[in-house]
Amino acid sequence: MKSLTPKEIKAELDNVHSTSAPAFAGTVYNWVNEFKCSPHVMHLVRDVQLRLLEIIDKIHDIGLNDQRVEVRELVEITGISQ
Repeated sequence: MKSLTPKEIKAELDNVHSTSAPAFAGTVYNWVNEFKCSPHVMHLVRDVQLRLLEIIDKIHDIGLNDQRVEVRELVEITGISQ
């Protein structure tokens, strides 16, 4: 979505995730090719973004109401993994 080359994407992933970033040849390059070929990718990306925003809003609201909420409770309420 940022119109980056596969090498630029790999550099950003390395910057953020360092040693746990995915490999270039086996993963990043394949992702780029898959995203270019799939007509539904933008729709899927938008769905994921909206779901994440809903989860963030829910967690924010919970945190405002109860600052002592535990991660375990957030996991149960939102349905996300710990």
